[in-house]
Amino acid sequence: MTTFSEKITSFFNQPAVEKGTIGVENGIPFGLARVSNSEIGIGGVYGTWGEAYDNLTLPNLLEARLGRPIPEEERLNLAELGFVNRHHISVLNNEQNTKVEVEVGALFLREAIHACGWDPEEIEGLLIGMSAPITENYLDQIARQAGLPDQALKIAIHKACDGSVSGLHLALNPDLPENHQLTKNIAQTLYGKKVMVGGIEGLSRFLNTSRDANALQLFGNAAGIIGVIPGQTMKFLAGSSREVFDKEGVLQVQMYYPHSAEKAVGESNVEVTQQDETNIRVAGLMHEPTNGTSIVMAGPMGMVKLFVRTGVQVVQEVYRAYQERLEQLGATGKSLAVAIVHHANYKINKLKEKNLQNLGISLPMPWLLSEFGNVSAASNMIAFLRQLPNLKPGDHILIDGFGAGTYYDTLAVELGG
Repeated sequence: MTTFSEKITSFFNQPAVEKGTIGVENGIPFGLARVSNSEIGIGGVYGTWGEAYDNLTLPNLLEARLGRPIPEEERLNLAELGFVNRHHISVLNNEQNTKVEVEVGALFLREAIHACGWDPEEIEGLLIGMSAPITENYLDQIARQAGLPDQALKIAIHKACDGSVSGLHLALNPDLPENHQLTKNIAQTLYGKKVMVGGIEGLSRFLNTSRDANALQLFGNAAGIIGVIPGQTMKFLAGSSREVFDKEGVLQVQMYYPHSAEKAVGESNVEVTQQDETNIRVAGLMHEPTNGTSIVMAGPMGMVKLFVRTGVQVVQEVYRAYQERLEQLGATGKSLAVAIVHHANYKINKLKEKNLQNLGISLPMPWLLSEFGNVSAASNMIAFLRQLPNLKPGDHILIDGFGAGTYYDTLAVELGG
């Protein structure tokens, strides 16, 4: 198994990372990196905010949050799981948390637009995955601050770690079930238009009410946003979504967003609602903790069991559909340049890779997020941006998202130029 050096440089200290401070409390540090590929026509921004904690300093934060010593048996081998650093903010009040996350969101959105070489007033769609939104009108606030036009379509996706990939899937695949729950098909509406897609995850704030030592060790803050033109710079080839409700509560997550919390037999766990002419919410049903805390999760092996079996099935289904699509295009010799997989932890990805290889499916699945921790819906966008400079027009890539609920979105796309 690959090992991850405890000496990986903090994100804030890496070359080309722009650093700054948000003026809340004693100042919240942030860092962001811009990425663009002019040949493909895609750019974006990723980064994080809060103090950096490595695996040696993290136990002190845990003990402060939980108010008790952390025995050895509760300490995860984080390096073995692929994580070396993550970022947290101190406990703030609701007004302060809102200010931090709105400023972060507007900043990252504005810089992602500039990385694409676009102007904010050109943007016609904004799709952002958020596990636990700080306010119901979060996208309205950051879009306004970033200078987007009022008529831009804003879609908030609450499907835990699957949020950003689900947003990209919505923007590219007109046959996705969620696109048939509305009078306005999102993919058809946004085809050929300048669209921003990503994940913004203030998980440090979300974890303030958690008493779960596993969650406190694994998660951290981060955001990743990309700009695409559906049908031009990114073209849909094949894809599938699936939901398998987590009845056992292996990963329990509080829904801090509107959802009826009910599901009739045969109906989807995902509720799609159009709040007004420019705001849509895609909300996934979660198995919520009964003790009122934000998150309760099984250990790493519990997560493996939750995500791997169905995850492999969905990837296999999409891979087969992709091969059929290649036959239709007369391009049967084409192969996938890379697989962009959500980084819940390294063991999950390696086991998925092994099971897929046993099925004759070999995918390059690089690990790219050691200095962030599990950052939920931001994960796939950061991984994509880190691969973007190496990609070429015409490349095919697989994007694989999965998260609590349990939700899966996997799609194969062609990069344009």
